[in-house]
Amino acid sequence: MSVRLGVGLMSGTSADGVTAALVRLSPSGLRVLRHRTYPYSATLKKRVLGAPSLSVAELSRLNVELGEAFAAAALKISGRARPSVIGSHGQTVWHGPNDVPPNTLQIAEPAVIAERTGITTVADFRPRDMAAGGQGAPLVPAFDLFLYGRGPLRAVINIGGISNATIVGLGKIHAAFDAGPGNALLDEAVRRVSDGRREYDAGGRLAASGRVDEKILRRLSTHPYFFKAPPKSLDRSTFGPALLDRYYPRLNKKNLPDALATLCELTARSLWLSIVENSSFPPVEIVVAGGGALNKHLMRRLSALFSPARVRAAEIPVMAKEAACFAWLAARALDGKANNAPSATGARGPRILGKIVPA
Repeated sequence: MSVRLGVGLMSGTSADGVTAALVRLSPSGLRVLRHRTYPYSATLKKRVLGAPSLSVAELSRLNVELGEAFAAAALKISGRARPSVIGSHGQTVWHGPNDVPPNTLQIAEPAVIAERTGITTVADFRPRDMAAGGQGAPLVPAFDLFLYGRGPLRAVINIGGISNATIVGLGKIHAAFDAGPGNALLDEAVRRVSDGRREYDAGGRLAASGRVDEKILRRLSTHPYFFKAPPKSLDRSTFGPALLDRYYPRLNKKNLPDALATLCELTARSLWLSIVENSSFPPVEIVVAGGGALNKHLMRRLSALFSPARVRAAEIPVMAKEAACFAWLAARALDGKANNAPSATGARGPRILGKIVPA
């Protein structure tokens, strides 16, 4: 990989908006020059979250509208810089690795992004991995190997709407998987009680003031996903609003702190247990990115569970890591180099992921 500027674009399961990162890529490393999340309007966010139930015509229109939003984000983050490639994850509408046949759908039309920006755009990374027998996710482990593969054994965690982990070091990926819920249930609980006026529990302060309901936690911990062996990956619906409807049908201001404490503990324990079960020996360090790294209560719980291993935030800005990953994946695709992680997804071997739309 030659030295180049790239832009990564990402919109996760929470559908908060487009996270864009301008990065400098080189064979030996990556540097985030700047990053920002450009929020969706309330109307657009509602349509994105409801995308699985849209008509074909409505979904087709949304695909183009999101392409415009992603292109605008790429232009804004680029400023006067001249990136040579854009990597776009798009917005996941459906991810069905266990369907027959396996299928997945990410929207935000890359032809629109390339046309509006004049920059070669690589998108739609998951289908090739699935065509090769993989889950199409997680995609970040190959990037984690690039960043941390030469070091000691670490667990590299991203906590977005869902949480995923890569156990990496000593020159290889030892295991990688979507671990379980991340922030999605926490954020949904806050939105419900605040009637949409608040999007999340800032710093985990409400969760820290609550008490864990061990009875509900035990019931949540029996979810079948936790008993599946890797490779495994999640869709937003697996740990979605239906779980809140079931376990907290009368959520209100009074019981919200306890609910958040319990859901936060579910995220922490599911990560801890899955990493312990899939590590041949304990990682020396736990590196955390994503919005969960900003939840101080969650970070304290992870530190307590993983002790004596050190738990810390990633060197890359925690809200930019996934976007930066897609810039790297895109650059690899342009160079004709494999950019999946077969040991993480279950694919039959290395593949070049991503569809290329020339400038």
